[in-house]
Amino acid sequence: MRGAAGGANLLALRSHNTALVLDLLRTAGGAGISRLELAERTGLTPQAVSKITARLRGEGLAAEAGRRASTGGKPRTVLRLVPGAGHALGVHLDRDELRAVLVDLDGTVVAERRAPLDLGAGAETVLEMVARAAEELAAEGLGHLVAEGARVPGAALAAAPTLLGLGVALPGPLDHVRGVLHRITGFPGWDGYPLREALERRLGVPVVVDKDTNAAALGLAVGGAGAEEGSKAGGEEGSKAGGEEGSGAGVEAGGAGGQRGSGAGGQRGSRAGGEAGGAGGEAAGAGARGGSFAYLHLGTGLGAGLVFGGGVHRGARTGAGEFGHQVVQLDGPPCTCGARGCIEALCLAAVARGDLAEAARVLGTGAANLAGLLDIDLVLLGGRTVAAAPEAFVHGVGAVLDARARREGGHDGPVPVRLAPAGTRGVAEGAAQLLLAPLFGRGDGG
Repeated sequence: MRGAAGGANLLALRSHNTALVLDLLRTAGGAGISRLELAERTGLTPQAVSKITARLRGEGLAAEAGRRASTGGKPRTVLRLVPGAGHALGVHLDRDELRAVLVDLDGTVVAERRAPLDLGAGAETVLEMVARAAEELAAEGLGHLVAEGARVPGAALAAAPTLLGLGVALPGPLDHVRGVLHRITGFPGWDGYPLREALERRLGVPVVVDKDTNAAALGLAVGGAGAEEGSKAGGEEGSKAGGEEGSGAGVEAGGAGGQRGSGAGGQRGSRAGGEAGGAGGEAAGAGARGGSFAYLHLGTGLGAGLVFGGGVHRGARTGAGEFGHQVVQLDGPPCTCGARGCIEALCLAAVARGDLAEAARVLGTGAANLAGLLDIDLVLLGGRTVAAAPEAFVHGVGAVLDARARREGGHDGPVPVRLAPAGTRGVAEGAAQLLLAPLFGRGDGG
């Protein structure tokens, strides 16, 4: 336990039902939500909701937000999330730049850092840069919570009572479960490096490692990306499809809570058991959280983050989303991955010679392949290269998908193409969500 609302306490609260209540408190915002509404929307009994909210208030995670008039009875007390009761660090390691953020429970950025980086400079150099950025952010954003004696290098993070930990996102391939890097495209020297273990040893806080595209996709999913398109598709497909999506997402959310909170779960086990009622209703609610989308990230490389039913799809070996290395031109130009004719090589070459229309056409060809293979609801574009010319890429990719839809016929029209809302710090913010999202039952960050 690390203080009144410490990170260890937050991890211990990750029972599935508590996560659902926390998520509803988060989405209600400052206006808050009543206990009766929480019971109705989760399917939990009023008694279970009262127990959960009492504990959340005791931990400093929830507070009263006033009273709301009710029909025929006394005004209802409404509750809200306390954003400052928890924080997470997110770091994006690009091939040439480090971007780091500190966010609160709402995902609001409290502080940020940006610095040049050479990902090939060696593990010790890169680790030192990550540690320095993390400690500076903690000192800036959480310094008022840290005792004077703990404000020394190497102790700031472990001494911050509300800090959940650090999420790190970088180019793949890598092993998300073990936190071990593989042969990062262009930087084979990282192959086999245990990044999570090294950072946890250096910083003294929990660390989660994932691909940059997965982190960005998680951040977008938490923000509700794909939900509108998913609900439209669900309505067209009928109640059978909606039921399948709901049960799948509910199982995923439950698995996430169990996996991340098992260490502290024994401490809370008896309480969690008493709150187990209403799981069927919760699963159905989870299914409504989002549809499917692909986040395509074009920066120093090209990759994809895939979201189905509101959850990130990583694959059995974190291999899903290696979008940039699908070969579309046999015997084409060599790619840094060792193959020839990869979409990444063709797209980056077009960008380098200033032919953005061709770069967008190539990217659109890959997006159309993805849409045909996975029947996704939405394509979101992000990354520094896209951010520098958003209209060119949204229009160019959209034109390819539109042509595909016309060839196939039907009444649904093309898959929509939009600019990802998070901007150039979307990966760093998504990296922070690797720690936060499981707290709200929004996927398995670690």
